[in-house]
Amino acid sequence: MSHIFGIHVISSVLENDPARLKKIIVDGKRHDEKLQNILQLAQRAGVPIEHVDKQCLEKIVGSVIHQGVVAEAKPRKSLDESDLETLLTNLNKPAFLLILDGVQDPHNLGACLRSADAAGVDAIIAPKDNSVSITAVTEKVACGAAETTPFIQVTNLARTMRNLKEKGIWCYGLSDKAKQVFYQADLTGNIALVMGAEGKGIRQNVMKQCDVLYSIPMQGSVSSLNVSVATGICLFEALRQRWS
Repeated sequence: MSHIFGIHVISSVLENDPARLKKIIVDGKRHDEKLQNILQLAQRAGVPIEHVDKQCLEKIVGSVIHQGVVAEAKPRKSLDESDLETLLTNLNKPAFLLILDGVQDPHNLGACLRSADAAGVDAIIAPKDNSVSITAVTEKVACGAAETTPFIQVTNLARTMRNLKEKGIWCYGLSDKAKQVFYQADLTGNIALVMGAEGKGIRQNVMKQCDVLYSIPMQGSVSSLNVSVATGICLFEALRQRWS
């Protein structure tokens, strides 16, 4: 049993997968509307509620920003290659996937999940090894998106990309060394955007599976962007093209 925290996170779990929650622990001195909404959702789902003081919450989760609510939660259901296959089979629109190669910072993963949810991404794919899984920090940063955007971890990312391409899904990689500018890409069909790890970028064996490499044009003095920032830029350019 682990602990998750934050208004948006626990609200999303209560709405999407309340069976994960064993108990909700709240700051007894908070009586605002957002917390009352959580209490109503918990009561409706039959999740026990415990009222404690703020110091008790801090003993449980430390100095993180818990917003006065913590929950004891069961482990998330792991998704793998078979879940990806099922998801793609059931899609009734062009596939829109995000591949994260070796992202290890839970804050960056959380930000990518939040952007992916907002842009309408069907799933995020990441390798099982040398890649962060969804943690309590990730869930807090994602603001509920970890419950709504499938996060699929695969054994061999390069092999998964080959399978995607066999299904007619184009894999577009982002690299600061690429000569083609991302805004020249046609992002309206079946696509998977491939983003590399912080500092290292896309690994060579994964890069070889990309159909095309693109770069984000940089006009200032910095040479690269944080992976979650770059991901947000690319996802919403894709959404812009797919919107019309």
